[in-house]
Amino acid sequence: MEMRELRYFVAVAEELHFGRAAERLGIAQPALSRALAGLERRLGVVLLERSSRRVRLTDAGAVLLTEARAILAAAEAAERRTREAAERQPRIALAVKAGTAGELLAKVLDAYAAHPGACAVDLLLCEAHEQRELVCSGRADVALLHLPFDAVTGLDTEALLTEGQVVVLPGDHPLAGRTAVRQAEVTAAPDPPPARWPAPDGSCPEGPGVAVRNLTQLFQLIALGRATVVLPASAAVDLRRDLVAVPVTDAPPVTTVLAWLPESRSRPVADLVRVAATV
Repeated sequence: MEMRELRYFVAVAEELHFGRAAERLGIAQPALSRALAGLERRLGVVLLERSSRRVRLTDAGAVLLTEARAILAAAEAAERRTREAAERQPRIALAVKAGTAGELLAKVLDAYAAHPGACAVDLLLCEAHEQRELVCSGRADVALLHLPFDAVTGLDTEALLTEGQVVVLPGDHPLAGRTAVRQAEVTAAPDPPPARWPAPDGSCPEGPGVAVRNLTQLFQLIALGRATVVLPASAAVDLRRDLVAVPVTDAPPVTTVLAWLPESRSRPVADLVRVAATV
């Protein structure tokens, strides 16, 4: 399979429309159709079921979509690292869930910047559970993850911080004036229901609460009285004035870790991990 064919296939699989995919790629639609037909012939499988009304991925096509995305991301990462090596200006791509570990992250970056030989750090701000995929695909060199919420299977990790959790509530909520609560008290309050975060596979659990993917969206919904959430205490630092964070005494502790691929031989990544561990 050629990289060009994989790019073509991913565009059609994501758009599920040959015309839109051709426009996105900047090529003629007949050329796109011929390229994918040739790919299917060589593989001996049907990747896309076409009709006059729609395009649909087959089971084989769904597998290739996952694999092709990973291949293209890895190729992009290899290109980036090769250029950095040639320029003798290595950089670290650090994946972080937007809005989390702000104070810790700032301390880590400041300490690393003062380290002899420190290189530039590019922050990849992402949504829930995207950090691990960015590292595994090669688009990020290292990621900040939060246990037990994020999966770290297949990664090496260094623990940086363990902390308690708080429930974030609208300022006029009946529990907002308390100095501490228990999990049972949070779940016993039916209105508003707890927000639903996506699982590591991207799916959201069933329930009455609204589904959310980032803290900005979540805090807006809490302020409007549409949701509550229990999350690490550091995520509730510098809350907007119409929200309140109350410690949840029996919530399980959350550990923030740095995670990277075991096969990594990057000196800058190793330096970043060592510095972060001292912070």
